[in-house]
Amino acid sequence: MKTDIDIAREAEARTIETIAAKLGINDEYLEYYGKFKCKVNLSINRKKLKDNKNGKLILVTAISPTPAGEGKTTTSVGLVDGLCHIGKKAMVCLREPSLGPCFGMKGGAAGGGYAQVIPMTDINLHFTGDFHAIGAAHNLLSALIDNHIHWDNQLNIDPRRITWKRVVDMNDRSLRDITCGLGGTGNGIPRQSGFDITVASEIMAVFCLASDIDDLKKRIGNIVIGYTRSNEPIRAKQLKADGAISALLKDAFQPNLVQTLENNPAFIHGGPFANIAHGCNSVVATKAALKLADYVVTEAGFGADLGAEKFFNIKCRKSGLKPDAVVLVATTKALKMHGGIKKDDLNLENVDAVTKGCKNLERHIENIGKFGVPVIVAINDYVTDTENEHVAIINYCKNIGVQCKISSHWEKGGEGAADLAEEVAKIADSKSAEFKTLYDNKMSLWDKTQYIAQNIYGAADIIADKKVRNQFKKLENDGFGEYPICMAKTQYSFSTDPLLMGAPSGHDVPIREVRLSAGAEFIVVVCGEIMTMPGLPRIPASENIDLDDKGLIQGLF
Repeated sequence: MKTDIDIAREAEARTIETIAAKLGINDEYLEYYGKFKCKVNLSINRKKLKDNKNGKLILVTAISPTPAGEGKTTTSVGLVDGLCHIGKKAMVCLREPSLGPCFGMKGGAAGGGYAQVIPMTDINLHFTGDFHAIGAAHNLLSALIDNHIHWDNQLNIDPRRITWKRVVDMNDRSLRDITCGLGGTGNGIPRQSGFDITVASEIMAVFCLASDIDDLKKRIGNIVIGYTRSNEPIRAKQLKADGAISALLKDAFQPNLVQTLENNPAFIHGGPFANIAHGCNSVVATKAALKLADYVVTEAGFGADLGAEKFFNIKCRKSGLKPDAVVLVATTKALKMHGGIKKDDLNLENVDAVTKGCKNLERHIENIGKFGVPVIVAINDYVTDTENEHVAIINYCKNIGVQCKISSHWEKGGEGAADLAEEVAKIADSKSAEFKTLYDNKMSLWDKTQYIAQNIYGAADIIADKKVRNQFKKLENDGFGEYPICMAKTQYSFSTDPLLMGAPSGHDVPIREVRLSAGAEFIVVVCGEIMTMPGLPRIPASENIDLDDKGLIQGLF
């Protein structure tokens, strides 16, 4: 069986100007990064696209993730190829992969099988340098903070209350907690700090929520980097950092255009973590795509309880986007795991476990319905699936009033997703969506958090000690009470216990801490053990990645 990288390498890619021409974009707006990838200049919005009618917006999300995999990105790419296969003008909007997971355990994020975006190796590695720019922008602010304290500290920044760390786009556990400023007075003030991975940076979240350059600069200026000795927030603009940081991000802020294996257009832009941030590609890419195509497919990270909830409550709330349909991805393997089957036994037919695991699927379907958007279930077909298992899922969905389609895009590309694409287009065109957010801005921060836990996670309540409750109150007193909540919890369960699979109910959601993202304009509520700097596994994926004697990268997946 061919590997993903073999399939990608054999693809007959077209030059990127040919792909752009399919969208009606001429050379005036293209900034080339070789023959097969480019950036689209945002001046196209005011010069060419402003009067275009918006296409239909389709969100791809999934059941709670398992080690068996669900394939959201693969399904997103396959669905776009399927839509184009049936004669629709469609494109996909995805996040950029982080280097950390590429060399760690997860691997890349360019799809798989015959539903991939290319050039696959470029996308999964340095691509157009966006993440390097975001990392440099973040670390410039870190340097300016320590420099300000070194020279007089006129803002009276309390070194003990600095909340802004440094970032690197690599899984490096040894950098989670550090002491900086050692080595004498010339090296700054000694203090405790640490590193996050670049995709967990608030700069990344700001980058993906900003509507234009002016909004980007405003949001960067509003970032709270720490507090004074009297516990007053300090913003990046007080350090006069917003201009220089925006300058570093000028080129990166333009969407990246590439293609699928079937030569259909794809924007890949931005990549915030889905458990510590909102897990969606950039607003500028999504909005531009809606002006360029009749159907735009985008995905949100992890399961619908995290990714879709944040897509609706944060990205759509902040940007004015209104989705027309949702595709909920599941696999028989993942459903069997939610039904209690161990990973080693997933290749064996087990209809009872599939049916039991559908409780997780049903919970996600119910949750999506609370946002007023119609949903269709897509079973990402595996070669080990059986007809009996497929029938069980289809019948389960039928009994709860939801359409379910088997999609074979991994094996057959767009042709294998044609049936799914027909139904998705029909739902999106039906104008049946009545999108609404889950809660009102005016609710207290505590009540918003509780509402998400009870209505999305099936929890009995949220719990927190007095210190955390006081954090909620201080944020409201500081003027951040109308911000939406960005829940940070395990992606593997509706609870905060990653081993509690299926559709648990009646559990408590413990809140460990609350973090302010004033530039991104949301409050991060950390539940359980969440890492903003992952570590590498015992056997990292990097051990299988190599450069052969022909200069070709091997082993990337």
